[in-house]
Amino acid sequence: MKIVDSPAIKGKNSFYVGNRSPLMPKSLIKLPPGAVKPEGWLRKQLELMSEGFTGRLPELSEFCKTENNAWLDPNGIGEHGWEEVPYWLKGFIDLGYVLGNERIIQESRRWIEGILSSQRPDGYFGPQSNRDAMDLWPNMIALYALRTFYEATGDKRVIPFMTRYFKWQMTVPFDQLLHGSWQKVRGGDNLDSIYWLYNHTGEKWLLDAARVNHERTADWTGGIASLHGVNFAQCFREPAQFYQQTGDIRYLQAAERNYNVMYDTYGQVPGGGFAADENARPGYTGPRQGTETCTWAELMWSHEMLASITGDIKWLDRCEEVAFNSLPASMTPDLKGLHYLTCPNQVQLDKENKAPMIQNSGNMFAYDPYGFRCCQHNVAFAWPYFTEHLWAATPGNGLAAAMYAPCTVRAKVGDGLVVSITESTDYPFSDEIVFTLESPKPMRFPLYLRVPGWCPNPKLNVNGRNVSLPAPTKGWICIDKTWAEKETIRLVLPMEIRVKRWEKNRNTASVYRGPLAYSLKIGEEWKRYGGTDEWPAYEVFPTTPWNYGLVLDEHEPEKSFQVAAVRKLGLEQPFTPEAAPIVIKARAKKIPQWKLEQNGLIGEVQQSPVRSDEPVEEIVLIPMGCARLRVSAFPVIGEGPDAVEWQEQNAGQDANK
Repeated sequence: MKIVDSPAIKGKNSFYVGNRSPLMPKSLIKLPPGAVKPEGWLRKQLELMSEGFTGRLPELSEFCKTENNAWLDPNGIGEHGWEEVPYWLKGFIDLGYVLGNERIIQESRRWIEGILSSQRPDGYFGPQSNRDAMDLWPNMIALYALRTFYEATGDKRVIPFMTRYFKWQMTVPFDQLLHGSWQKVRGGDNLDSIYWLYNHTGEKWLLDAARVNHERTADWTGGIASLHGVNFAQCFREPAQFYQQTGDIRYLQAAERNYNVMYDTYGQVPGGGFAADENARPGYTGPRQGTETCTWAELMWSHEMLASITGDIKWLDRCEEVAFNSLPASMTPDLKGLHYLTCPNQVQLDKENKAPMIQNSGNMFAYDPYGFRCCQHNVAFAWPYFTEHLWAATPGNGLAAAMYAPCTVRAKVGDGLVVSITESTDYPFSDEIVFTLESPKPMRFPLYLRVPGWCPNPKLNVNGRNVSLPAPTKGWICIDKTWAEKETIRLVLPMEIRVKRWEKNRNTASVYRGPLAYSLKIGEEWKRYGGTDEWPAYEVFPTTPWNYGLVLDEHEPEKSFQVAAVRKLGLEQPFTPEAAPIVIKARAKKIPQWKLEQNGLIGEVQQSPVRSDEPVEEIVLIPMGCARLRVSAFPVIGEGPDAVEWQEQNAGQDANK
C-alpha cells in the first residue's frame, strides 16, 4: 500500500481505450456504459429521471417530436435541427445504459439510426440547416451520443462514420471552420471527439485535425475567451485537452488559470458554481446571483474530463461539490420540472422578472417542465455521466474509485478476468464506504481509492485489519496486491464541520461537513401556476423566516454547530428538506433590515460582521442539495466597533452596485 498523487501513467491498460501515443497517457480511463450500475440514492435519481421530464421529453418538447424532425431525415431536411435533440440524446442514451432501461435504449436507438442514416457522400451528417450556416456545434454534441452507442454496442458503423465526417472537416477552408458563435468557443467538445477517434483508429491525420481544431477554437490558452456561464463551464478546459497532444505543461496550467481567475472573483460562494446568470458581470458577484442549469452539467463533465487527463483529485472534489450541493436543487424532487437559475442564496422561486439584478429578464426561478429550452435538454447527461465516472480503469490494468456513491462496478483487471466490486455507502451523507470485491480467482492488480481534499485523516481497513496511513493523507491510496476471491475494504472519511469565510464576498460564512455545504432549512409552500396535472409548473414561497446571520465562536467557529441528526437513507428521494439525512443546529440572530427586493429577489448580503439586537435563536441547517429555498452564504453577527448596521435598501436600489 502506498499514497500517490495520481494513478500511475506508466504502462497501458490492455482492456480499455485510453490515450494512444503520442498523446499523453491518461491516469483515469473511461469504462464502457453499463459497467457501473447505480444503487441506493443514486439509482433513485436516475429512476426519477427516467420517468421525469428527461425520460419523457418527446411528450414535452416540440424539439424532440419525431414528426418532420431534421435529425431523423436522411437528407437532414425538416424542423428542429439545432442543439436541442443532441443535447437531450447525449444524456438520454447514457441514462438507458446505466439503468439497463430497454425502453430508453430502444427510443434512443431510433435517433441514433436517424443520425447514422444522414451522412452525405462527402462525410457531412445531420440537419442541412446547420451545414448551410456552416455551424458544427450541434454535430459536436451528437458525436457524444454516437460514442456512447459505440462503447455500449460495438456497432461497426460508428468508427467509419466519424472518420468520414472528420475527413470532411479537414476540407473546410480555415475561414469557414469554427468561424463564430457557440462552435468557436466550444471547439473543445469537437477536440474531445477527434482524440476519441484517434485513440480507436491510430490514424495520424487526426492529430493534424486536432491541431487545426485547437487553432480555430477561441483562445482559451491566452485567457478567458467568454464570460458566458455555460461557455466557461465547458470551455475553460480546452487548453488542458490540447496539452495531451503537446505535452507542454503550460497548456494544462492555462486551464487551471482560467478556473482560478473565474472563481477568484465570481465563484466566492458555496456549491461549486459561479455568478453568471447568463454572463459573469463585474459588480454582480454575490450569492444571490445564479448559475444556469446547463452550467451544472457542463461543469461536472469538465471536471470529470480534467480528472481523467491529470489524475488530480481536486477535479473530482469539484465535481462532487456540484453534484451533491447544486445539481439537485436545479430540479423538482420528482425531476418533473426544472428552473433556469440556481443560486446559493435564493429564498423565493416565483416566476416574476428579476432583471436587471439577474441579467436575463422573465421567469428564471420557477420550476417548469416545458420551459428553459437549452437546460431542459442539456441537463439530461449530468447524473448519467456522473454515474459512469464513479469508477475508472487505470494503466497497469487496475481500477480506481474516483468518486463515491452506492454502486456496483464490473470490469476487466489484471490478466483479463472480470472482477465485481460492490460499493455500499450512503456517501455523501455518510462517512463510511464498504467495498466488497469478488474475483473468479486470485489476481493481482492495483486498486486506487481517492482521498478527498477535505479529509486529511482517512481510515482504512482491509479484511478486518486496520491499515496505517500517514497523517495527513493526500491524493490516492494505492493497494497493489494479489486479491483473493472475496475481500472487503472499509474506507472511512471522517466528516468534521468546518466554516469557510468568503472574504472577497462580503466576508460571508458557509458551513461544510465533508463534501456537503449546508443551508438554512426554510419552510416551503409550492403553488402551481401552470402546466398539467401530470406535468405541473410551480412557484415556491417561504413560510418561515430566512433573514438570519450566524453567531459564531470567533476562535473556533466550527464549535458553533452541532450535528443533531444523522438518518440512514431509505428508498425516498433524499434531496428534500423533509428527508434530509443530516441536520445541523446553529445559533443565529435575525437581521430585520434584510428583506426581499420589490421584485421578490433576496436582498444582497452586506459586509460582515453585522450588528443585530435580536435575540439569539437556534436554527436548523440541512444539506444544500436538499434546500430549494436556501441561504447558504450567511452574514455573520458581530459586536463592538467592527460590527456594522445593515443598511436597508431603498426601493429599486441594486445592492450589487
